[in-house]
Amino acid sequence: MTKSKNKILIAISIVVLLAGLVGVTFLLLSEKKANKELEQEFQLDKEDLENQYTDFAKQYDELRMTVSNDSLSGLLQQEQVKTQRLLEELRTVKSSNATEIRRLKKELTTLRKVMVGYINQIDSLNRLTAHQKEVIAEVTQKYNDASRQINSLSEEKKSLNKKVSLAAQLDATNVYIQAVNKKGKVAKKVKDVTKFKIGFTIVKNITAETGERTIYIRITKPDNSVLTKSEGNTFSYENKQLTYSIKKYIEYNGEEQGVTVYWDVDEFLYAGSYRVDIFANGTLIGSQSFSLN
Repeated sequence: MTKSKNKILIAISIVVLLAGLVGVTFLLLSEKKANKELEQEFQLDKEDLENQYTDFAKQYDELRMTVSNDSLSGLLQQEQVKTQRLLEELRTVKSSNATEIRRLKKELTTLRKVMVGYINQIDSLNRLTAHQKEVIAEVTQKYNDASRQINSLSEEKKSLNKKVSLAAQLDATNVYIQAVNKKGKVAKKVKDVTKFKIGFTIVKNITAETGERTIYIRITKPDNSVLTKSEGNTFSYENKQLTYSIKKYIEYNGEEQGVTVYWDVDEFLYAGSYRVDIFANGTLIGSQSFSLN
């Protein structure tokens, strides 16, 4: 009897453990799904907020056109500049940064109140022409419509995202190439070249994503062939594979950064015009030509 009871208890324990495991798995999957949905919601929330800020900046510009009072026009310009500054802050904030998104939402609420106050003030001046009053009414209507429009991104928003994406790309400047001999000095003749020293500066860019980046350098000979240690050394560029000479990993932190790489010459070189092209994230970020005599 005791053995039978033990077997029953063991069986019950196994069933309870399996049920608990299934429950935990279900909870984990549910949480993962909820987090993904929340992330998507944050992204849409940010996009809608950017649309409203963009519309506010336009409306202030239109309001300034309706007033002849220099003092009031200056106040409107200050609010427009503030709106544009907050818009730029919003564009650099990650959609997952709930704290900053909430702060910028509160700022938007304040902007609404301020704009309504200016609209009422302009309307009470009694020095506006009938045409100017129509413009104010139109701006007010645009403001009300913008508050309700949260269904989709406008074409202007898409264009804005593209500009932001371009602004976030790396850029290489001050590109230089030195052909050196076996003593480490600048080689005067092509037959004495044993190494290429290539240097450049990655410029400061606060909108660019930080972290590890891969830099590809192509050294092209006068006959347009590329110096490489292996034909398998390729990277993607504009939907095709290009051969690279040197691959360099850097840790980018958004600040200006100097980069230096070397190419050991194992192949035959001849006089003529050579070219160095620098790529990062599928984009050409710098180029320079040099000649060997």
